[in-house]
Amino acid sequence: MHLTDSHAHIYSEQFKTDRDATLHRAFEAGVTTIVMPNIDHTSVDSMLETEARFPRQCFAMMGLHPCSVGKHFEKELYQVEDWLGKRPFAAVGECGLDLHWDKTFFAQQQEALRVQIGLAKKFKLPLVLHTREAFTETADLIEEAQDGSLGGVFHCFSGTKEEAERAIKLGFKLGIGGVATFKNGGSDKVLPDMALEHLLLETDCPYLAPVPHRGKRNEPGYLPLIARRVAELLQKDVEEVAAATTRNAQALFNL
Repeated sequence: MHLTDSHAHIYSEQFKTDRDATLHRAFEAGVTTIVMPNIDHTSVDSMLETEARFPRQCFAMMGLHPCSVGKHFEKELYQVEDWLGKRPFAAVGECGLDLHWDKTFFAQQQEALRVQIGLAKKFKLPLVLHTREAFTETADLIEEAQDGSLGGVFHCFSGTKEEAERAIKLGFKLGIGGVATFKNGGSDKVLPDMALEHLLLETDCPYLAPVPHRGKRNEPGYLPLIARRVAELLQKDVEEVAAATTRNAQALFNL
């Protein structure tokens, strides 16, 4: 069984002391491909170092996380565009909108997302979208810009059936992570109606560890727990879920 973790911050400081060991656990668990979202200029070096150490398994994206958008977000975006022009990346991301923590820079978040949508078009890359408490606002901006060339994934999707259908209609995949294993995560009301062709698996490590590790540091090696939960909800074999979601990730990110 081969699995792809489509969203993992394995370069994070939380893995500084045991990153290699954590990655080898993942490989042994069947997680053979890991796609890494960028946060801002402070995360680039560690992310690219991780990719350089594991070039056959780890693949970097380039983008600006909405929680890193502030007064000087334009400077961050210049660096994002500069990097995208220097070398290949798997996607533009993670980018999007976040209204959970602070709404102070919401207008700037919207502008940053518009710019990154433009970069995805310019460099012919998928978008990896972060939409915390802002699904509708994010989908509106995607819809406004969709000309048939945009694709990507609504990462960490835990929305409603209607939101899932809207994301798919916009040409995007749904990134399913540890929330699917939570008792009140809501995935049991959405996933049974979703075709496998629309899904990716992710850990979003070190965040959102699946049951029975909930509340602890998450890691790519826990992805089989998410795959098994998705298989259970779809009433399919876990091997079929692993194969289909890996195929989807390879096609989306051109791996």
